[in-house]
Amino acid sequence: MINFKENEKLEILNHSCAHLMAQAVRHLYPQAKFWVGPVVEEGFYYDIDLGEDVIRDEDLAKIEKEMKKCAKAAKKIVRKELTKEEALDMFRDDLYKVDLISRMDPAETVITCYTQGDFTDLCRGPHVDNTKECRYFKLLKHSGAYWKGDKNNKVLQRIYGVCLPTQEELDAHLADLEDAKLRDHRKLGKDMAMFMFSDIVGAGLPMWLPNGFTVRRILSDYITDKELAQGYVHVMTPSVASTKLYKISGHLAHYKEDMFPIMERDNDEYVLRPMNCPEHMVIYKSGLHSYRDLPIRIAEIANDFRFEAGGALTGIERSRAFTQNDSHIFCRPDQIAQEIKAVTKLVLDVYNDFGFENYSFRLSLRDRQNTEKYFGNDELWEKSEMELREVLQEMNVPFYEAEGEAAFYGPKIDVQVRSALGHDVTLSTIQLDYQLPERFELEYVANTGEKLRPVVIHRAILGSIDRFVAFLLEETKGIFPLWLAPKQAVVIPVSPEAHTEYAENVCKAMKRIGMRVSVDARNEKLGYRIREAQTSKIPVEVVVGDKDIEAGAVTVRRYGKKEAVTMSMDDFLDSMIKEIDSRK
Repeated sequence: MINFKENEKLEILNHSCAHLMAQAVRHLYPQAKFWVGPVVEEGFYYDIDLGEDVIRDEDLAKIEKEMKKCAKAAKKIVRKELTKEEALDMFRDDLYKVDLISRMDPAETVITCYTQGDFTDLCRGPHVDNTKECRYFKLLKHSGAYWKGDKNNKVLQRIYGVCLPTQEELDAHLADLEDAKLRDHRKLGKDMAMFMFSDIVGAGLPMWLPNGFTVRRILSDYITDKELAQGYVHVMTPSVASTKLYKISGHLAHYKEDMFPIMERDNDEYVLRPMNCPEHMVIYKSGLHSYRDLPIRIAEIANDFRFEAGGALTGIERSRAFTQNDSHIFCRPDQIAQEIKAVTKLVLDVYNDFGFENYSFRLSLRDRQNTEKYFGNDELWEKSEMELREVLQEMNVPFYEAEGEAAFYGPKIDVQVRSALGHDVTLSTIQLDYQLPERFELEYVANTGEKLRPVVIHRAILGSIDRFVAFLLEETKGIFPLWLAPKQAVVIPVSPEAHTEYAENVCKAMKRIGMRVSVDARNEKLGYRIREAQTSKIPVEVVVGDKDIEAGAVTVRRYGKKEAVTMSMDDFLDSMIKEIDSRK
């Protein structure tokens, strides 16, 4: 997906098209007044006050038609500088522009307006040369938006659009948008009965339905097995804890705005945990550790809670309650490189299992100018940043660096993916931390008998399992591999009256090898039941009729394929076992 804010030419083109749209709206709605029309990642929008008029879906085509007229006129877009007094006089009848101008300081900002034909708008620019350059556009949607984002203010009408240099590029982008709609995990999750939200339960609090919970359970077992094979030990800690814990960890000082409010009970204060590292520090500290014991790898499938802003909530991609595949590795300084390499290899191994290809590694560093956001000293920050950088370089893993993206206690390696909605989100993370061991006074006994501080590596391979499922839905369009599908197969008797008993026996045999399968013996036509299985994205359809019963066989059709294959029950079951075990 194109990010229009990352391309200077597209940003200028789309901002100019926002003005083109405003000109067309003014022609159709002479009373229209305009607030702001910025470029966003997805294109552009303009917030408009139309008085008593309300934009409806069918009005977008009418506005587009007028925009084409304005573009065809090829009016030159002319820039003019204004004094503050001139600007206030020019827009004296427009309270929205007056509000903007009143807050401008001419000593810091050059006030400018841009004119195209019969339309003039306050704007700092820049713009394209004339309106003809904006002729390849599409208005996408409309919505309401509070003036200045304040719910106490009037609701304005926001119209979204996109503009590209050529018709071919526009057509390709619109096709990508349609594909993104089909891949949106919120739609797929609803269609596949994976999860749901309810206003009664609360915004950003997902409820996992049987299909979705099945996928979560399989993913949890999958990553737990991989971790056990690498020497991790698993624990379970509470989802609520005393604020004393988060004062020690620094979360209350550096992360409080992202946490749920404090609860007061029994002369103590409690809070829902946003992450699990403080609890794991306490577990480590509960025993005495020798240098020979390290590394100690503590893992947990843990429920966490963060009070994300309402506008940032995006299905299960970003919610207020989620489950992390979390772990903390307590190691000696000389073990850092080998442990980070092992975690990075595990990330790559998991992504290979799922066939993920579109991801990138980001080295997330602190913002040196924002000292309040981070704790710790410069020496430890520089040391930990360099250690992560060197590991990535040694492993020949391509990466880019991003200042200001570090955790407040240390730098990290983030694996970034792009969602169907165009969001840049973190899937996996590896964080190096010298700070929390210091704050919790963690120790191990060195070979000299001296007590030293361990180093902690925070890591989440699947990251948020919720977000992982969202990305998985979007990458596969809900077409899960056999081992992961919520329902792996359906057995369909050709005639419900004559063939159901055999179908039930086939189903029982499949269940004995651990498959998630059911029988569809409804009194519907065979073609209808087969199509419904396809619509439900069930990987395997087993159709049985007279010939199958006579031969002790089954006729198998795979999702997305027209041809069917008849095979013996033993061969079929053997093929299912091998495919599931291979996690193809």
